[in-house]
Amino acid sequence: MRRVAQIWRHPIKGIGAEPLDSAAFLPERPLPGDRAWAMLTGQAQDTGAWQSCRNFARGCYGPQLMAITARTLEDGRIHLSHPTAGEIEVDPARDGAALSAWLAALWPAERPALGALIAAPAEGMSDANYACVSILGRASLGALSEACGTPLDPRRFRGNIWLSGLEPWEELDWPGRRIRLGDVELDVVERITRCRATQVNPETGQDDVQTLRTLRRTWGHVDFGVKAKVVTPGTIATDAPVEVLL
Repeated sequence: MRRVAQIWRHPIKGIGAEPLDSAAFLPERPLPGDRAWAMLTGQAQDTGAWQSCRNFARGCYGPQLMAITARTLEDGRIHLSHPTAGEIEVDPARDGAALSAWLAALWPAERPALGALIAAPAEGMSDANYACVSILGRASLGALSEACGTPLDPRRFRGNIWLSGLEPWEELDWPGRRIRLGDVELDVVERITRCRATQVNPETGQDDVQTLRTLRRTWGHVDFGVKAKVVTPGTIATDAPVEVLL
């Protein structure tokens, strides 16, 4: 039976992954608290609106960012941890400079400098210019792991919801269809085209597996997972049933 296997949130875009047991969803909104903040780089400025991912600190630019874990505290602060940089707790509305200083040792010197930590608009700051939830299949992860010759941590793909009980790559055929996870209905919009961040081990921050080359060589594309829009409000929890409606 198809089930929700895992739920992940990324409070600061590209900087830290956080597991959840459940989450409440609203139509035309992302998973609450996901990519709610983002750190600008170079000359990029806060526009108050969605911006392209190229303006922000991300794992494909700074692989060590992939090894950061996150935990959102009850007061809204975010606890971040890295295997070599240690730990920090930040109020994202006030402590952008402190976070930038903590990240300095993890950010490549040749990249544009870290800038301000900004709040995302209501639709979030995912790589899509609309409010979306990313959905991925555990069976697809297993197939790719086998092709790569090593188990792959799901955090490489920075997805929101992982599903079990699907056939490998089944979810890639869902764009244009409606699904129900728990009591939440979503319209699947498009596949997710992947970047170099998926090649980085989230335990070490090291680029160690050629995921993109393996995807292209074995399946003829670099797609993994799909983006979906929330249609009806409700709660999604781990082990919730999954249905394809249309």
